Amino acid sequence: MNTFITHPEEGGPHPVVFFYMDAPGKREELHDMARRLGTAGYYVVLPNLYYRGAREFNVFSGEPTQTREAMWELLSSLSVPLITSDTAALFAHVDEDPAADAGRIGCVGYCMSGPFSFAMACAYPERIKAAASIYGVRLFGPGSPAEGASKARGELYFACAELDEYAPAEMVDGLERYLDEVGANARVERYPASITASPSRGGADLRQGRRRAPLGAPARPLCPHLT
Repeated sequence: MNTFITHPEEGGPHPVVFFYMDAPGKREELHDMARRLGTAGYYVVLPNLYYRGAREFNVFSGEPTQTREAMWELLSSLSVPLITSDTAALFAHVDEDPAADAGRIGCVGYCMSGPFSFAMACAYPERIKAAASIYGVRLFGPGSPAEGASKARGELYFACAELDEYAPAEMVDGLERYLDEVGANARVERYPASITASPSRGGADLRQGRRRAPLGAPARPLCPHLT
């Protein structure tokens, strides 16, 4: 599993953030986002979740094989059990790296990986101290990570757009009610943004600013638990 890792050179060990990518692939844009988190004092681990099918993939690269159709095929191949196994490998790595504080681990997932971040907090309640979903999809409903929400011990944070074709208001409202019912340590915030599929990219990307606006959001829930 090829993985991008960044952290401060001094002052370690540093609290760990598992950064789960969005659908277009692990690319320089996400590397830059990881570096920004790293400058705040985190050991950031950004794995290529598509490694089983493609060592390198960026739907925006212009490469003839890295198409929208290929992206959807790769995306569809992922599942919570696979990401759970991949996360076990990430734990094994940070457990052995003296620059990483393996006792303070959080995770963040963007878009397609929002539910994966949520699910990992439920799958590894003793290890994940905080988890953030940024514009995550499929967060609530049958077969969603919400079914395991009562198992999570870390804080759960959900950044959602007020208007989002992929995460409609009724889903977000249902998630918020359910998290309250099960007593989860969770917070849902709605951002004044409108997210729609881009026809020119076959729904692979969203309106400009989708990721940029809430980039600092995960730092808020993660910081109290990882510092």
